Order: sequence, then C-alpha cells, then structure tokens
Amino acid sequence: MTLPRTEGRDARLADLDLRPTVEVVRALNDSSAAVLDALHEAEETIAALVDAVAPLRGRVVYAGAGSAGQMAVADAAEWGPTFAVPDDGVVALLAGAALPPGPEREAAEDDAAAGAAEVRALRCTAEDAVIAVSASGRTPYALGALRAALEGGALTAAVVCTPGAPLAELADHPVVLEVGPEVIAGSTRLKAATAQKLCLNAFSTALMVRRGRTYGNLMSGMRVANAKLRERAVRICCLGADCDEDAARGALQDAGDDLEVALVMLLAGVDASNARHRLAAAGSVREAAR
Repeated sequence: MTLPRTEGRDARLADLDLRPTVEVVRALNDSSAAVLDALHEAEETIAALVDAVAPLRGRVVYAGAGSAGQMAVADAAEWGPTFAVPDDGVVALLAGAALPPGPEREAAEDDAAAGAAEVRALRCTAEDAVIAVSASGRTPYALGALRAALEGGALTAAVVCTPGAPLAELADHPVVLEVGPEVIAGSTRLKAATAQKLCLNAFSTALMVRRGRTYGNLMSGMRVANAKLRERAVRICCLGADCDEDAARGALQDAGDDLEVALVMLLAGVDASNARHRLAAAGSVREAAR
C-alpha cells in the first residue's frame, strides 16, 4: 500500500536531533509556509463548499479522529459564542470521544462501524452537511461516517491532506490541503492539523458571512453572554451604526442583549419589536436595516 504524503519523511531534516534548538524551532516555523500555500491552492474548493452548504437548513456535522478530529471539535465549539448558532446547529463527532485518554481511544479511529453508527443516529437528510476531516484521507472512522451520510442523502465533504485519498473520492466536495511531509515524519498534528484548522476557520466564518451572521466585518451575530462580550457588543454597535456609547447601551438594553436587533434598531431608527420583525423577514442586519 502506498503511504500518503503526510506519512513521508523530509530527508533534509534527517539530522534534526543534532541541530541547535533554535534551528529546530526555525524548521517548524518554516514549515508553516507550506500550510499557507496549501490553503491558497484550496480557496476555490473551500468557497464552493461554503456556497453549497449556505442554503441548507439543517446541521453541519464534522466527523474525524485524532488531531484532525480535534481541530473539528475546536472549530465547532466557537459557532455558538461567535455567531449565536443554536447548540444543535453544528455537531462534532470525534472517534472515541466517550473513552478515557489512552490506547483505547486512539484505536477508535479504526472503527468504521462506529463512525457510521454515530452519523446514522443523527438521521441526516438532504438539508444536512457532513464533513469528514482526515490528514491521510483514509481513516476508517471518517470513511464510515461519510458513507452513512451518503446513505441518508446529506451533502458530503472531506478535508484531507492527500490527493486522491478515499475520502476525497467519496465526498461531493473534496478539499485537498497538500502540505507534504511533516517536520517530524508522520506527526500530522503539525502541518496537516494546522492546515485543517485554518481551513475549517475559513469555511465556518465564510459560511456565517453568507448566512448573514455578520454586518460587514463585524460580529453582528455574537452571543452576549458576559460583561466582556457586552462591552464588545457596545463597540460593535458604535462602529456599525456610527453612534455613541449611550445610544449603543440603550439599544442593547431594549433589545435584551440581542446584538442583531440592537443594530437594526440603530441603523433603521425603529424599536425592538419592529427590528425583530425585520430580521425575521430579511435574515440579515444589512437587509433588515434597509
């Protein structure tokens, strides 16, 4: 079996353990250039995935194992706080998540049946998107998850670091991040995981832009959950509506800390009830404030 490039060895670094520490650090930092190159090469496919998912009314489901799966979990965790996405709007399935750390959890990535069962339990439909994340593109858990998603008629995607990988061949929307061999051969928590995390950042953020969860480049959909975020919401109102802090605080108070409602109130000069009706009809601050 041909090894994926992510498992290869960079012969230029064969003496890595003999080099001064600063050169080890430099080699790791220099490897980031390949990550950015891979992301630039994948921009069109990431954008195509965003445009395919944006109109769907269901969930986005990430599925992965190991470092790749952890990157998906980290991305999903920010959807609610940053864009006020309901808790069930994004789901991150991680192989062995219910198991204690150790060999048993690490072996869970080999269980294709578990990946399939976890996706089937979600009863995915054509309104859902299932995105498998795997550096090699051949992780059994991720493959099982994607096959089950196809059975249910969900839109499918794969974020992999190996061209021609089985996951990429299986998915409706393959995103290939060709980062090449790692500084430490096979340690895909380095370049591969970094590329996948940045790819998912780009995907989820662009998706929220397309779904109207931003106003320009302001976080209009942010969940105001603590004092720090309330002050941030005040600043966003001031920037977005060109108003002073007193007006921003007043609008937020009348809106019950719903930032989108407050912005529409300030931009359109309407009360909270009218702003909510406008948002329900328009779906975005920009359209609701017209």
